[in-house]
Amino acid sequence: MTDAAPTTAAAAAPPPPLHGATLLLGTLALSLATFMNVLDSSIANVSIPAIAGDLGVSPGQGTWVITSFGVANAISVPLTGWLTQRFGAVRLFTLSVLLFVLTSWLCGFAPSLEMLVAGRVLQGLVAGPMIPLSQTLLLASYPRAKAGTALALWGVTTLVAPVVGPLLGGWITDNVSWPWIFYINVPVGLLAAGLTWGIYRHRETPTRKLPIDTVGLTLLVLWVGSLQLMLDKGKELDWFASSQIVGLAVVALVSFAVFVVWELTDKHPVVDLRLFARRNFAFGALALSVAYGLFFGNVVLMPLWLQQWMGYTATNAGMALAPVGLFAILLTPLVGRKVALWDPRRMATGAFIVFAAVLWMRSQFTTETDLIHILVPTLIQGGAMAFFFIPLTTLTLAGLTPDRLPAAAGLSNFVRITAGAMGTSIATTVWDDRAALHHAHLTESLVQGQGTFAATLDSLTAAGLSATQALAQVNRLIDQQAFTRAADDIFYVSALLFLALIGLVWLTRRPARITGAAPPADAGGAH
Repeated sequence: MTDAAPTTAAAAAPPPPLHGATLLLGTLALSLATFMNVLDSSIANVSIPAIAGDLGVSPGQGTWVITSFGVANAISVPLTGWLTQRFGAVRLFTLSVLLFVLTSWLCGFAPSLEMLVAGRVLQGLVAGPMIPLSQTLLLASYPRAKAGTALALWGVTTLVAPVVGPLLGGWITDNVSWPWIFYINVPVGLLAAGLTWGIYRHRETPTRKLPIDTVGLTLLVLWVGSLQLMLDKGKELDWFASSQIVGLAVVALVSFAVFVVWELTDKHPVVDLRLFARRNFAFGALALSVAYGLFFGNVVLMPLWLQQWMGYTATNAGMALAPVGLFAILLTPLVGRKVALWDPRRMATGAFIVFAAVLWMRSQFTTETDLIHILVPTLIQGGAMAFFFIPLTTLTLAGLTPDRLPAAAGLSNFVRITAGAMGTSIATTVWDDRAALHHAHLTESLVQGQGTFAATLDSLTAAGLSATQALAQVNRLIDQQAFTRAADDIFYVSALLFLALIGLVWLTRRPARITGAAPPADAGGAH
């Protein structure tokens, strides 16, 4: 009881908004930390081939650098609320940034894939509180009337990072070396942590001791970790022909079942699964997560295809991917203003149709496709991104009371980030499998046309290649065609899945409009 009084008093008298240079520096510090965090989820995408080559592993194994960060990040997000109340928002945010700097430094020094993945897991774990707390501290820095401006500034920061990430990652990989994609966080993080502590240390949020659901947290780590490890290592170990994969599947399934039962019966669950009983939250979170998994899987696949089979450097692959954020940056402020007036379901439907169109355009790619034709769908995709996150988040959180919003936002982010990591693993695995199938079909066709095959070999040997080199060159050309067709398959199926997701969006109810009186039918819209 002794903790309750000061907490209530502090909550009743929040610190006043910041002004002038202090407000500017505070916004800069929080934005830098957010930028650094979001940047790290995209900067490594174009560097995977270089990292894999340097560490002596396959590009498929190299994607563990991305998925390990995503899974660890997802696991730590639901703990943000408990950690904030235990240690205070300012202290926790500053510590998270400093630990992010340390783990970034460790990632850069990693001599092997195992050490790099371990560093990325630690980096993901400490990154969890950074994004939600940056929003919290930023909103507390501005007057209530300017809350929209604060969130717009924060939103632009998170959208610029995916544009800069591939460009910066590609340039660093080609001109310096891949460890510097992690070292770059050190000066940025130290500046952000120093400014944040200097400005916000006197504005600490109240703290109190709360019980932590250690059993639920352990089960969460167990089932998510086992499932992701199974997806990452499945192809390498021949899936269920391996006792290790079978063991991981059993552990994931059993721990998930126990986790669900435990979280539904515990007084202080680490994840409030009862939120899924609400109609809008269940269908909104499902649509958001599956769509994000499809989106992120394709985002990782594109630079792998461009660099491995189209001859692009990391820098050029980054340039081909960077325009994705341009329309997103331009349109997000409009979406933020109109989401309370327009029907978010219509906005999300439009986004999914554009995503499907973009992926259909990509499914027409061939080995002859030039940079302009690769850039066009990438540019259009930015418009879909703007109408994707905000409307779906609005639908998912609609009708929730303020005391349940932090738990709902945490759970929604956990499911979304986990889906992104799993989408990456599934996309790269299916890509390899479909490429093997196409390779077999192309080889069969080539062998059936013996005359053409012999003529091709003769022309290559006439050009000065040995018989072995000529066969290797033909195999390389077949592989290029096979992996391009496999990528097309994934793009095409992803387009169809985006169209199917529209049905999920319309299973939600429209939230009440902010202006004017809400229609009676909307009153219970989130259930």
